[in-house]
Amino acid sequence: MSASGSQATNTPEGAVATATGSAIHGSLDGASARRRTLVVGAGAVGSFLGGLLGSIGHDVTLIRIFEPDSDRPLVLVRPDGSRLTIPVHRFTKTADAPAPDLIIVAVKMPALREALAPTLRWPEVPTLTVENGIGAEVIAAEIRPAAPMLAGSLTAPIRLGSEDEVHWLGRGGIGLAAANDSARPLVRGLMDDFTRAGLPAVELRDAASMKWSKLLANLMANATGAILDMDADAIYRDPRLFEVERRQLRETVAVMRGLGVRPVSIPRGPVPLLVLGLRLPAPLVRPILTRVAGGARSGKAPSLRIHVASAPPDAPCADQSEVAWMNGAVARFGSEVGVATPVNARLAALVEEVAADPARRVWFKGHPERLLAELAAPERSGR
Repeated sequence: MSASGSQATNTPEGAVATATGSAIHGSLDGASARRRTLVVGAGAVGSFLGGLLGSIGHDVTLIRIFEPDSDRPLVLVRPDGSRLTIPVHRFTKTADAPAPDLIIVAVKMPALREALAPTLRWPEVPTLTVENGIGAEVIAAEIRPAAPMLAGSLTAPIRLGSEDEVHWLGRGGIGLAAANDSARPLVRGLMDDFTRAGLPAVELRDAASMKWSKLLANLMANATGAILDMDADAIYRDPRLFEVERRQLRETVAVMRGLGVRPVSIPRGPVPLLVLGLRLPAPLVRPILTRVAGGARSGKAPSLRIHVASAPPDAPCADQSEVAWMNGAVARFGSEVGVATPVNARLAALVEEVAADPARRVWFKGHPERLLAELAAPERSGR
């Protein structure tokens, strides 16, 4: 099994591994009646992907556990400001949803197992995981072993304007890869669907390479931004913090090399060029990466910073962050392949600290020198 949990082998792309996969392929490539898509975890990303598929004729059901059942439409606001109203069904419980032809799972990583469990009533329905970080495909394969499994990496910046409105903020696309053999015939049809809906989509041959490459991009100014409550541009303009960023990325590349996972380009993400740039002297590459880090998310804060900032000033974050599947995953896999990852390990621990401890958040906020001291001497509390 690969580092991301992909179970795909070198089965020819056109082969249909099972009769079930063949029948479902017909459902996804337009050869059958109107397709039914179930989105489990319809936050910004899930609502966006479901809305796009709804815009080209999919019958879309959104699962939102904090919202009553209804058939209120969803409004997609495109980067040019145009608005598209899309019919959808909304359910509080997955068990109440109609049988789907495709399941998209877009919950945060800590909630993935719980979110997948109710989908077992449809054990063979193709499943697309679009979570950030490393490990979603392993979890999905454990819970839904009979399902064709697809992995997705979304690079378009998205945010929810309200329960009824999702904003598409800028350029980007989606990478899709088969995570097991039975999913291979399905990738092309789903890629074509997203492309018809206006989202550039590309097929990647290896799910692990895609997910680790997306992780490299996601790590930029993410943990440091969450700890310091600082923007990506400010982080990359500080030579000291830039060196922290470069060290965490270099550690990640070394772990990928140890796992036999190669960096690949994803939509709007030339990750191999990023890896090449990490080898250049800091004075040459820092101005370039500052522009990249400052503009990549179209003004949207990185995910870990959003999570930490969501906590009340005097209380811990309500939910677990995804850092264990990001910097934490780099550290875990580094231990497995014998690659030292001190920066990623410490950043992961510090994100957990600021998420849990309001006083720790205040102490770090806007003080790079305190983070640098922690990284230089992890045994010191620094408080």
